[in-house]
Amino acid sequence: MCSVHDTVEFEKRGIPATLFLTGAFTNAAIHQFRGKGMDGHPYIELPHPVSNLTPDEMRAVTLRFVDDMVRQITR
Repeated sequence: MCSVHDTVEFEKRGIPATLFLTGAFTNAAIHQFRGKGMDGHPYIELPHPVSNLTPDEMRAVTLRFVDDMVRQITR
């Protein structure tokens, strides 16, 4: 998962970051965070799948998680 790698690199540089993923990828992300020394790093889990959503539906899904995202990157 390149997203985990990117999130870790941002964090190492002092830039707060979080990861958006769908439930199908949660375990992989947890293991990769652990392997990179960031066990327990926060992430935001969207419902799976999202690939079949229209842009408006995807917007509606992601807007439900804005507060979580802000909370995670301003911790």
